[in-house]
Amino acid sequence: MSLSGLGDTGKAQPPPALFPAPESDTPTPGRRRRGVPQAGPAQHGSSQQGDDAGRQLVFFGADAAEPTVADLAGLLAGPGEVVRMGGTARLSVQVDAAWRVHVLVAELASRGLAASWEPTEGARHAVRTSYTRVLKPLAAAWLHGTTKRPPHAFHLTGRRLRLWLAAAGTAEPPDCFLLRLGADDQECWESIGVALASAGLAGTLLGPGEGGPAYRITGRRRLSRLAELVGAPPPAAPTNTWPT
Repeated sequence: MSLSGLGDTGKAQPPPALFPAPESDTPTPGRRRRGVPQAGPAQHGSSQQGDDAGRQLVFFGADAAEPTVADLAGLLAGPGEVVRMGGTARLSVQVDAAWRVHVLVAELASRGLAASWEPTEGARHAVRTSYTRVLKPLAAAWLHGTTKRPPHAFHLTGRRLRLWLAAAGTAEPPDCFLLRLGADDQECWESIGVALASAGLAGTLLGPGEGGPAYRITGRRRLSRLAELVGAPPPAAPTNTWPT
């Protein structure tokens, strides 16, 4: 399936009809094309929805603000990449499961960004936006030449963490969660760790030889904080893949 850019008209692009993102997360309906990887069925009951409705919103939590393009900095905190071409930019990220594709395509569509995907080696999937002027400020903030580096005073909000989690978060029972980093983004790792600590999620940096690169968030208190910030699990997320 082609991942070539769909062009940029200077306006928000409608989501392409090539991946069936969960209905509740998708602003416009799409149709599934042959060959789309299947995500597992939603396994989160109505009792959790009731708990979420009664829970007080967390300041900077994912439920406290409307989606914006600036939230995509959460993907860049993890393994996401952004590249420039002329006056446009494109964001991409590789993920390890089909359910993540469902969630990310829906999240990008909710921000008016066209996205496409294709399978890659090792049972992984690449998700990419089109080249668009909308992403130019994000690229300008994060790129120094071609090197990715967090901007000064970078911070993590609930929506940024939610995107990072959807792309590269992994549960490690009973009380750990890994937030994976870009393998070639060593210059980012320290600043990302500072941002996590500022959000109340101080973690341990794991190097490539320790199952990383990733930050390991441990302890019930920090995992509870993470769950509050990122909000309820997406419908496409399998059981036990999201902090609750």
